[in-house]
Amino acid sequence: MFSHFKFIPFLQAILISSSLSQILCFNFRYPSFTSADANDFIRLNSSVINNVVQVSPVSRHSSGRILYKQPLKLWDKLKGTKSSFITTFVLNIRPLSTPGAEGLAFVLTDSAALPTNSGGPWLGIVNVSTININHIAAVEFDTRKSDSMDVDDNHVGVDVKNIYSIDQEPLASHGVNLSSGEDITARIQYDARSDDLLVYVKLTRLSEHDLGDPVIISHLDLSKNLPQDVFIGFSSSTGEYAQVNTVKSWDFISFETQIKGSANLLWLWILIPTVAVILVGGVGFLLYLRRKSRSKRNNDDEMDIEKEIQRSSSAPQKFRLKELKAATGNFNVNNKLGSGGFGTVYKGILRKQEVAVKRILKNTRHGKQDFIAEVTTISNLHHKNLVKLFGWCYESNELLLVYEFLPNGSLDRYIFRNQIRTDTDTTLDWETRHNIICGVAKALDYLHNGCEKRVIHRDVKASNIMLDSEFNARLGDFGLARTVQFKDKTLFNQGDCWNAGLYGSGKFPYRKPGHQNEQNEYNISIVEWVWEHHRTERITDVVDDRLNHDFDEDQARCTVMLGLGCCHPNPYERPSMRSALQVLTGEVCAPDVPTEKPAFMWPAMAPSLIGEDINNSITGGQLTTTTELSGR
Repeated sequence: MFSHFKFIPFLQAILISSSLSQILCFNFRYPSFTSADANDFIRLNSSVINNVVQVSPVSRHSSGRILYKQPLKLWDKLKGTKSSFITTFVLNIRPLSTPGAEGLAFVLTDSAALPTNSGGPWLGIVNVSTININHIAAVEFDTRKSDSMDVDDNHVGVDVKNIYSIDQEPLASHGVNLSSGEDITARIQYDARSDDLLVYVKLTRLSEHDLGDPVIISHLDLSKNLPQDVFIGFSSSTGEYAQVNTVKSWDFISFETQIKGSANLLWLWILIPTVAVILVGGVGFLLYLRRKSRSKRNNDDEMDIEKEIQRSSSAPQKFRLKELKAATGNFNVNNKLGSGGFGTVYKGILRKQEVAVKRILKNTRHGKQDFIAEVTTISNLHHKNLVKLFGWCYESNELLLVYEFLPNGSLDRYIFRNQIRTDTDTTLDWETRHNIICGVAKALDYLHNGCEKRVIHRDVKASNIMLDSEFNARLGDFGLARTVQFKDKTLFNQGDCWNAGLYGSGKFPYRKPGHQNEQNEYNISIVEWVWEHHRTERITDVVDDRLNHDFDEDQARCTVMLGLGCCHPNPYERPSMRSALQVLTGEVCAPDVPTEKPAFMWPAMAPSLIGEDINNSITGGQLTTTTELSGR
């Protein structure tokens, strides 16, 4: 059987030369671009130079568009047709600084006008005023992670009415670096019958015979999002850094697809040559096999995931996708509560109850594993300082989790004023902050010592700490959580999880909390910064200056010293979570912390456990043995 992708150019030739050309919308081919070709396009801040299209100026914070003059008839209600299309183009992105930014996009739009102030992350697609208003769809080739929803700074994504991709895929694993300055061949194929949009991307020098498998298969009915007539072309932008965004060649072919029966078109099909019928049928059969295979994989995955979840002794409720779509207004952007590296959270009304629905990104590397981990882990946990999980859904390749709704959102909204956009100016007082810290410590103590299987959360951070109506802390997001075993007893290595009360991954952000003004440079981590204040006996100066010194100094000093103890380079010197909680509640004093940060040593030196009880060493103080981890 010949490759479907090798077959496409052959199909194009047959369609153009046969009587099927009568139902072609239009087609064109530009192996390169001459000055005469410039008249075929609507150019907005773009130019044709040196046989290529420079889509936007190279200056910073600029944007541009180039669109084919003749609109495409995307659908026709009277005739009952939609337009399928195949477009192939060679793009080249060359950074003029390190890093480059921002990217280039293939667009279908009802308006030929270039939105003002659409540079930077907007990619010339929309701006802050036209987002979700303009009728536009795009396939973006993004060279900068400018939003928390972007997977990285080298990805392709499918956008509808805004720049927040409904599907996206990192390109590094496909051997493509958009910012390499190399020619990159891209193909976008839209099948109006199945509403499948397929995106192929490959280095031009490697794509002579085959573009391989699609990097994205997105289910998208363009007729529901775009008007009948649309312009097609390219948009691009630069941001704080500059790059040259060019298109070196462009082929486009489109043809009408009959969606419902229409007798007045019967005569056209009678004229179709037998060979064309066979070829078109071959395409349909290949697409049918692809959809059938994908559907079977999805069904198998759904059954496997359900089996894994049902193994849990207290598996939560399974919801249907249509219920959650109805609850969230089909994941309406107006119901969006927040987003992160693994997904987006929406507010919803489900069975007359407010809920938070987490929609996990489809293309995250370990999405399904993290999904199963979160459902099976949190369903067995019951503590007032943990977010409650109501249920889950895996259907049509959608991974969804349903939690209780917590009205005050996540902690990062209140403590990272400069780094995170927030709709609140509330400054938490010291008593509330200390109560939140204690709540998280209680949750972690329960995970380490209070539940049947001890759990390592591994992702404790401000955005995963939720606040109820009274600002009590609830720890959530168990996608990275694991239970661990030591022979027949549940045990875990202090070096992997101890004191996740600051940052469970062990990696500390290069920024300061709140509104500190002492340092504007981010060349030092928060741990180094606090340790320097401890060395100079100014440790309470690290407290958020928005409190205007209105806090309990002894309590603050004790809390910050505990934080440094939790960050000791030698994991065996860190207090256990039980000990940390006792410090926070005032039962014991803060640990002694050297004024100079100790040097990191590998392997870490562990005290002897001779004559000591292993279990006591876990819960009563510092862990004093190396244990073998075995993940769930």
